[in-house]
Amino acid sequence: MRLSMIFAIAGTFLMAAILCLVTAGFAVTVIEDNARTTVLSELDKEGMTWTEVDADGLQVFLAGAAPSEAKRFKALSVAGRIVDAARVIDQMQVEDSEDIAPPRFSVEILRNDSGISLIGLIPASMDREALLEQMTRAASGGDVIDLLESADYPVSDSWDVAIDYAVRALQQLPRTKISVEAGRVAIITMADSPEEKRKLEATLKRRVPANLRISVDVSAPRPVITPFTLRFLIEDGVARFDACSADTPEAKRMILAAAREAGLEGAADCTIGLGVPTPAWGKAAALAIGAVAELGGGSVTFADADISLIAAQGTPEGRFDDVVGGLESDLPDVFALHSVLPPPDVEGAPAIPEFVATLSPDGVVQLRGRVGSQRLREAVDSFAKARFRSGSVFTKARVAEGLPQDWPVRVLTGLEALGFLANGTVVVTPSNLKISGLTGRQDASAQIAGLLAAKLGEGAQFDIDVTYKIELDPIAGIPTPEECVAQIKEIQETRKINFEPGSPNFDANGASIMNDIADILGKCGEIQIEIGGHTDSQGREIMNEELSQERANAVLDALRSRRVLTSSYTAKGYGEAQPIAGNDTEEGREANRRIEFKLTPEAEPAPDPNASGLESSDQEGQEGDAEDQDAEGAAGEQD
Repeated sequence: MRLSMIFAIAGTFLMAAILCLVTAGFAVTVIEDNARTTVLSELDKEGMTWTEVDADGLQVFLAGAAPSEAKRFKALSVAGRIVDAARVIDQMQVEDSEDIAPPRFSVEILRNDSGISLIGLIPASMDREALLEQMTRAASGGDVIDLLESADYPVSDSWDVAIDYAVRALQQLPRTKISVEAGRVAIITMADSPEEKRKLEATLKRRVPANLRISVDVSAPRPVITPFTLRFLIEDGVARFDACSADTPEAKRMILAAAREAGLEGAADCTIGLGVPTPAWGKAAALAIGAVAELGGGSVTFADADISLIAAQGTPEGRFDDVVGGLESDLPDVFALHSVLPPPDVEGAPAIPEFVATLSPDGVVQLRGRVGSQRLREAVDSFAKARFRSGSVFTKARVAEGLPQDWPVRVLTGLEALGFLANGTVVVTPSNLKISGLTGRQDASAQIAGLLAAKLGEGAQFDIDVTYKIELDPIAGIPTPEECVAQIKEIQETRKINFEPGSPNFDANGASIMNDIADILGKCGEIQIEIGGHTDSQGREIMNEELSQERANAVLDALRSRRVLTSSYTAKGYGEAQPIAGNDTEEGREANRRIEFKLTPEAEPAPDPNASGLESSDQEGQEGDAEDQDAEGAAGEQD
């Protein structure tokens, strides 16, 4: 073959190869540009403008600083929708997140008869050993199971406040679940009775520190009501309950609806409890209440399945017969109805014998009126001395003949009912028993009605006029910490606590003032109080500080000697460091020499009323002005 032919063939192949390379390069460029443009456009649509996209052949490279790991992963997912995910090369980085929020620290404290369990996440800076030591003491020999994790992140000051409150609350709650977060504590516990439930709620409410919100859920078993009692009256056109019991919420709604239809106004409630004689209790009560309304007045009393319906004096006999007949036919078979139509008043009727027992506010009981025999007189006197203080009972009752056979039962039952009152009177007559007065027990009327219905029998007439006073309630009547300090301030505004010059000994009037302050604090229960001692600027500073501390200690010791519980009190001497007036005049120095009672920071209300509170069934808040608290309780001293 000729040489020229060989060169021609080789040239042809070379030109073809060059053309193929150019075509392939162009195709690759088109593919890369298309992949880069398409992926970048899709990422921009998703708001990921921080991404950088490049392509090398079939591979697509993603670069840039992702705001978070989740954003980085999402960018890879978006690119994988455009090109094969295997072709996507991740070269992205995640930004440093110095401002990442710390984890939510929380602790679940579970306590039962076997011990205490701790579950949750706590800050690494927390003294874990001290917490476990507190739990061990609270467990009283039970096991303490530590399932806590820790994280090294900062936590707010309200975390320590919440933990401290939870530990204190745990000491009173043998079976509970306490959930703790910064600034919040949730308590779920059980009580053995409704009375214990009230006490627990009142105690937990009084100990809420500032800037802490708590919720309390205390469950208690339904009370056993014996006898199962309901008493509804309409007197002088006014409808009211003396007692109301129901077995279910539905029965309660049915009874209250019937009462409102009969004219009841204002708030009313029924105790839901155990011991109902029949599931038809709600229906029977509603029918009987409607019957009283039809009669235009009177009363109806349920004691288990026995019903006493007493019409108002002057009710027409025809109306009485119609209403009673209709009620008898409508009542469930289990109930027995006893109805009474009182006779009209008769002018010139003989005097009605009576027995009267009076309980005064200071606990003195006076018994007067008639008893049937000397033996009954002695029994009444002994019963009263056993029920009340023996030294405060004065008997002036006289022996008389011709009294009803059930007179002893009526008299002793009246005395027993009087024991539900703080002060009041019971009047016993042959046809009626009337009790009136004041009480600190919310359920006193219901308890009295149940007692009288059970002891006096069917058809017995009795009137109950008992008023609940919150200040007489041993639980609800306890003043708040703020009220306690305010009452002390009122005393100190007119009567100064003075000391002998240069001494921690009280002057002649000091004992009397301390007696009054101790009376107030004795009613306040456990509150956090600081007793601060202050002096004027005369003398050496160190000596003034020591003297103020001794005087504060003297006040604390004086309260202890008067049996005030002072375990939560502190005494601190400030010397001349906190004057409230100038020391250049005698009046100013006199003002600076003082003792201050103030709530400590743990119990002191926060300035912002929205910053603290208590959530329970009624969600009560703790609020106040911290600066005003610092000034409360100031009283003068003498150096």
